[in-house]
Amino acid sequence: MCAIARELSYALNIGRVIARPFVGGTAKAFERTGNRKDYSVLPAQSTLLNVLSSAGHDVCSIGKIGDIYAHSGTGREIKVSGMDALQATTLSEMTKLKVGGFLMVNFVNFDTDFGHRRDVEGYAKLLESFDQWLGKALSLVGAQDHLFITADHGNDPTFKGTDHTRERVPILWFSPSVTPKNIGLRNSFADIGQSIAGLLGAGPLNSGVAF
Repeated sequence: MCAIARELSYALNIGRVIARPFVGGTAKAFERTGNRKDYSVLPAQSTLLNVLSSAGHDVCSIGKIGDIYAHSGTGREIKVSGMDALQATTLSEMTKLKVGGFLMVNFVNFDTDFGHRRDVEGYAKLLESFDQWLGKALSLVGAQDHLFITADHGNDPTFKGTDHTRERVPILWFSPSVTPKNIGLRNSFADIGQSIAGLLGAGPLNSGVAF
């Protein structure tokens, strides 16, 4: 049914149709399952994923990344759900990534489990848990590796309503080969992709200014 809705929505210029299965007998008991499916339009132009894949780089997409980018340039897709599975898979795939490779993962549980539900306590606990996990991830970052942390949008759990909030997002970039500095307020989210393309000797991309 959702695939049919996707076809009907093209004329309306709708970018994505999302199927989110639930279990539970009442509204308060509803809980999303791991069977989410996103039906997205193809990117309007070549993305970092497309450029890297076309150039023969090892690309690995974890979680819902494949769906978000309409499976265009997303390389090895590993569909897992739940924070534990996402984190464990990310650590495992980091050790397998070839030189010049690119791994992308979306930790969707911040958003779906706590951000949209305005669960401040749950959000805080997940941040603490993620901070502990991040130490393991950083230990796998080699001398010439780069790790970026950002978000696709803001989602302040203390704000009213259930929509996205605070659209400015952080960009954290770590590498043993990079001297810490403030990259300032950027004009475009595309700056991240342009920067990564440059580091991997690919591109330039059609959008963004490398920092």
